Amino acid sequence: MTRNTTQKGRQGEEIAIRYLTQKGYVVKAQNYRFKRFEIDIITQNQEILVFVEVKFHENSGFGLPEESVSTAQQAQILEAAEQYIWEINWQNDIRFDIIAIQTSVNDGFKIQHFEDAFY
Repeated sequence: MTRNTTQKGRQGEEIAIRYLTQKGYVVKAQNYRFKRFEIDIITQNQEILVFVEVKFHENSGFGLPEESVSTAQQAQILEAAEQYIWEINWQNDIRFDIIAIQTSVNDGFKIQHFEDAFY
């Protein structure tokens, strides 16, 4: 049975959350929605609020996962982030990261964390 895109996305997000929490990040929200935009994961790393886009590819046929975050998607994430910042009255620094996950036959998953990936 093949998994659909939503199931694959959720699996990628769960892998990313495990990775981030092991690194000491505190998850503040998952799948935060504003209008028609969504932020996969919002975390806090010390005094920095981090908005994380997760890209999960099971093979390299579609290119590198991190390359699939378009300029339009970045703008949507920014708009949703601005709303979240306003809602919680955040006064400190922010950052936009990408976590790229690829399946690997021998190693399970290859995770790359791109800090300050855009904006």
